[in-house]
Amino acid sequence: MCPTPLPTTNGHANGHPTEEMVAIDTSAPALPPSLNETSSTPQAPPSVKSHKGLYARPSDFLSNTSNWKIIESTLREGEQFANAFFTLETKIKIARMLDDFGVEYIELTSPAASPESKAHCEAICKLGLKRTKILTHIRCHMDDARLAVETGVDGVDVVIGTSSFLREHSHGKDMTWITKTAIEVIEFVKSKGIEIRFSSEDSFRSELVDLLSIYRTVDKVGVNRVGVADTVGCADPRQVYELVRTLRGVVSCDIETHFHNDTGCAIANAYAAIEAGATHVDTSVLGIGERNGITPLGGLIARMMVADPEYVKSKYNLPMLREIENLVAEAVEIQVPFNNYITGFCAFTHKAGIHAKAILANPSTYEILNPSDFGMTRYVSIGHRLTGWNAVKSRVEQLDLNMTDEQIKDATAKIKELADVRTQSMEDVDMILRIYHKGIHSGDLKVGQSAVLDKLLEQHMPSRDSSPNGKANGVNGNGTPAKRQRIEEGSA
Repeated sequence: MCPTPLPTTNGHANGHPTEEMVAIDTSAPALPPSLNETSSTPQAPPSVKSHKGLYARPSDFLSNTSNWKIIESTLREGEQFANAFFTLETKIKIARMLDDFGVEYIELTSPAASPESKAHCEAICKLGLKRTKILTHIRCHMDDARLAVETGVDGVDVVIGTSSFLREHSHGKDMTWITKTAIEVIEFVKSKGIEIRFSSEDSFRSELVDLLSIYRTVDKVGVNRVGVADTVGCADPRQVYELVRTLRGVVSCDIETHFHNDTGCAIANAYAAIEAGATHVDTSVLGIGERNGITPLGGLIARMMVADPEYVKSKYNLPMLREIENLVAEAVEIQVPFNNYITGFCAFTHKAGIHAKAILANPSTYEILNPSDFGMTRYVSIGHRLTGWNAVKSRVEQLDLNMTDEQIKDATAKIKELADVRTQSMEDVDMILRIYHKGIHSGDLKVGQSAVLDKLLEQHMPSRDSSPNGKANGVNGNGTPAKRQRIEEGSA
């Protein structure tokens, strides 16, 4: 079991949617004013650099929510994903993209894993990446360390299990042996002039006294970072916060964190660790890794954008996130989840009528992230029974149709009526609006004449299910599926 909460030191406890969409302006800020504001003084816009999150706690003087780094482990932890098999060509593409995105470190599989792993490590080290340092992850063993430093990496990440489970059933060593070997490996790597991190494995099922003792020892030897790893995904944010805060009072070096997502807490745990004083977070693209994987790169970015958007935007090329995720998804033969952070096809899609009205007025009403920051576009779905006339009005304006609010409400009623039979594609909705508009201005149609509109629709849409009495199978007249599409911002 994971331990009970530890004492603290300060006493404080892609793809595209299949539904039809209307793209709307993304220039409006998506971040709301602080919920803590009680003064009548006008609020500063969310883009102001001083914005530090909705629930900032001044007492968290050790918080690093505006000072943290990513160790991107797709090419190490991600290789442990069930579907993963990365060729050197694919690894190089991923590494270059992550470098362009701006991650501070890329972590590679140990060169001791196989001759091919060693060759790949050497090749990636020779790429001459612009801003990203290359690390490799090894066991706490001198043979692994010697191989690692030969590859040309910028740093070595050393790990060994410290929980009773792993000490008994994995490597079989006691804490005395672990400490002695750790010092030997650390001093050897340091002698080569490269970075060194020492991490316990299964940290949250290890004895606190063992953890603090070995962390204090390696800190005195001179590691760049110590690592905390929730190897089985059992920790919760409160436990993470308290352990990292305790550790922050014991070591002077940086603190790296690694969270598995078996119980769905990886992102929350990473954020809690940063709040408590951690400096580095391990991520992988789409969260791929052993079992359910680890903290996803996009999910961490989404969370940290709320804490300090200007800091995140100043460091990372956010519009590249979708491209990176698509590349990795293709490489491991999975789809980007529909509800994926930021890039999922539902991420910035709004459907309910009351939501759509508010979003059209001010996107921050129902969005905490601004899609334009990521090169994305928000959409309002309008071809369904939940649609509202404000959303339809936005589409009418995009199509440059001259219609009154009363007429738009009447046309919306027809769209909702037809959508009770089947969801209407954007092409269907556009044709309904154009036919309605033409009928009104020719004098053939008046507001409230639903039967007349049905006849006009049947006349001009003979190959489509334009009436509630038509076939409700969602196909065109030739038997092929009805066309569905997203309309990009500013298109007609």
